[in-house]
Amino acid sequence: MSINIFKLEEYLTRYEFSAPYLLCCSDAESFGMEEILSLASPNEKALWDNLRLGYTEVTGLPSLREQIAESLYPGLSGKNILCFAGAEDGIFCALHALCEPGDHVIVLTPCYQSLKEIPKMNGAEITEIELREEDQWRIDIASLKKAIKDNTRCIVVNFPHNPTGRVITEEELKELIELCRTHDLWLFSDEVYRLLGAPKGGFAPPAAALYSKALSLGVMSKAFGMAGLRIGWIACPDKKMLKKMEYVKHYTSICNSAPSEILGLIALTNQSAILARNNKIVAENLSLLDQFIDEHNDLFDWVRPQGGCVGFVKYKAQESIEDFCERLMQKKGVLLMPASIYDYKSNHFRIGFGRKNMPQALDRLKEFLRH
Repeated sequence: MSINIFKLEEYLTRYEFSAPYLLCCSDAESFGMEEILSLASPNEKALWDNLRLGYTEVTGLPSLREQIAESLYPGLSGKNILCFAGAEDGIFCALHALCEPGDHVIVLTPCYQSLKEIPKMNGAEITEIELREEDQWRIDIASLKKAIKDNTRCIVVNFPHNPTGRVITEEELKELIELCRTHDLWLFSDEVYRLLGAPKGGFAPPAAALYSKALSLGVMSKAFGMAGLRIGWIACPDKKMLKKMEYVKHYTSICNSAPSEILGLIALTNQSAILARNNKIVAENLSLLDQFIDEHNDLFDWVRPQGGCVGFVKYKAQESIEDFCERLMQKKGVLLMPASIYDYKSNHFRIGFGRKNMPQALDRLKEFLRH
């Protein structure tokens, strides 16, 4: 089995901890330990104070699973949640459980690379349905329908979308689910940015709350700003599929970090306050980016993101986006992410606006453009 280089992770490995200004980050502003522990209820604080650093349950701390279901997935319970060591562990286990040799899988692109690579590893045939800028990066149900074959196993989507920030409306999601139901397909829905941002029509419900063969991916890293916890999960009404994923997890992380589970529980219990703080940062930064693109419309354009904390900006100059990003990094220490990292052939780059220091990074970009 050959494994392709994970371009995004390789790119960040090269630059993430050396670049002074990260203007491509895909997560919200992180929290300090004391900030989270200060939110703990007496029972949660007791769990923390009495915690022993032994193995944890493979499926996840029961109270954490119940809180995930209660906070995020109407109609589901903790028994419909399987926890993982971050979103990538969840993606790996779920798509290994779902996809086998001879299966056909439809994937919306551009996308996080593992969403298409892992089915390929398992011998599945992949059809990529590319979101198009001229359609405002909107999901095209008609194209998905045309791509379905007799051996199609599942459809893989990601909304709010990385890297464009497009959201899926409730009407679009229900139409997608009806398509899956008609053809008896699984739906893998990467929803790690859900609840971050302020789309005009609000966020669609999680797919797993609407369809029995849907798997909804969530994580503490993105909307909640707690990437260091390495706590992710899959919500799914089908307990047999969850069990199949659990068997795969025995070969990856086995179980989660005990301290991380408690911190995740505290954060989810206080999700309103945490999301309000993160959404305030996103709204203020997005306003600055609106102004920036308006002032530099000779060089840049975008379809304004609706959700999440990343956007896909078009660079209009003749220079390649790779050369532009490299010059910016070398001259000003500001990191952007070229579209080629997503195997997307265009002069776009990903910009991130979930962190408090984005205004300082944006100022460095402006200095670079002036000189």
